[in-house]
Amino acid sequence: MVEVGKKVGALKGHTGSGQSLSLSSLKGKWVVVYFYPKDSTPGCTTEAQGFRDAYDEFSERNAEVIGVSRDSEKSHANFASKQSLPFPLIADTDETWCNAFGVIAEKVLYGKRHMGVVRSTFLIDPDGKLAHQWRNIKVAGHVDAVLERIPPR
Repeated sequence: MVEVGKKVGALKGHTGSGQSLSLSSLKGKWVVVYFYPKDSTPGCTTEAQGFRDAYDEFSERNAEVIGVSRDSEKSHANFASKQSLPFPLIADTDETWCNAFGVIAEKVLYGKRHMGVVRSTFLIDPDGKLAHQWRNIKVAGHVDAVLERIPPR
């Protein structure tokens, strides 16, 4: 599992647009990797809209945003299109990214237990090291908290 101050492993995945994306291709940039439970659900939509609305500010700070969930590429393509998301969404159907960041845990929904993605965000510095992590976050105010951690250029 990733640790603050240590290099993040070489992860690759496919986006909703069907393209391949690797973390190593983003070296030299700040990278925000945010994990969310499910496309098109209320909290996940609000979170994606927050990152979308602040995307220009992230870009100005030499930062790329990547959303990750266990949904399919097709689901991601529909969600990204409907919400006009300017950043990629990784379809982590085999849970490689989720396991690398340790974001799957037991959750309870309507009294039933299941293994699900815990809403979490990770900030990777331009050298590929984990700079900060937020686990089990609340959506309100979160995007601003992430942006504050990235220095202006």
